[in-house]
Amino acid sequence: MDMTTLLTILMMAVVTYLTRVLGFVALRNRVLSAQWQSVMQAAPGCVLIAVIAPKFASGQPADLLALGITLFAATRYPILPVVLISILATGGLRYLLPAA
Repeated sequence: MDMTTLLTILMMAVVTYLTRVLGFVALRNRVLSAQWQSVMQAAPGCVLIAVIAPKFASGQPADLLALGITLFAATRYPILPVVLISILATGGLRYLLPAA
């Protein structure tokens, strides 16, 4: 692994950590309304959709099948199992059905 890759990974980790800490610091003494609580609870799902949405247009059979599996799992399970199922489905299907 070269130094640029290592620095990129480290900086991404720092930025991710800072966003969590800053969010906690900014909201620690506040009481959120029911509407804002709903927004905060929906945020992880919105991020997941933003990550997988480009696969709708990929045209790759493995990605489209994995997307279908993910959508099916999302209707039945909480977010953590859905993420794990989607990772396993995508990895497995990409291995079995390489891109053309």
